[in-house]
Amino acid sequence: MNTVRVIIADDHQLFIEGIKTILGRADTFNFDIIGEAHSGKDLKELLKSATPDLLLLDLNMPEIDGLRMLSIVKKSYKNIKVLALTMYDDVKLVRTAFAEDVDGYILKSTGKLELLEAIDEIIDGGRFFGEGVRRHIPNGDEKEYTPSKFSDNFLKKYNLTKRETEILQLITQAMSNKEIAKKLFISDQTVSVHRKNIMRKLQVSNTAALIKMAYDNSLV
Repeated sequence: MNTVRVIIADDHQLFIEGIKTILGRADTFNFDIIGEAHSGKDLKELLKSATPDLLLLDLNMPEIDGLRMLSIVKKSYKNIKVLALTMYDDVKLVRTAFAEDVDGYILKSTGKLELLEAIDEIIDGGRFFGEGVRRHIPNGDEKEYTPSKFSDNFLKKYNLTKRETEILQLITQAMSNKEIAKKLFISDQTVSVHRKNIMRKLQVSNTAALIKMAYDNSLV
């Protein structure tokens, strides 16, 4: 049985204990809990000395919120799989999490079978959408979002190029740089440069703010 090194990040110890019990009884993998974090700050420090295969991440944590930690983890620890565990099924939060390249997203109200199914899927290299999340994603597939077209006034106001517009549309579909690169037949680095230029032109500092701006301007 393969061993999966796990860190659980949640500000409720009782919830952590419940997850540990479920993982301890699982027969799919041998789960080795190598650390616990009760805040984003704790998690940031823990990751300096412990590198898991899987991070179970609460998106609502003190000091440094889970979305910010998701962004940090995905940029600095590219091999860590991240499964978001949250109470929130808000469509903006769901899409923002996938825009930050989360590997799976399930609600805390889910059962243990879905939790284990999600872990199995993302460890195998896939993406997982919990039952409470799929209703926000047409046909259960994040690639099938169908955002509305951007208005000409918006594009002219911010001087976006055709390629930047195309990439912005894909970002609002919660696609990662890697997915966008594959779809457009360009490199990850090129997508990253375009993303930075878009953020500079729209005067936002992170992907979450970029998506919020798209929503606030009825672009999605």
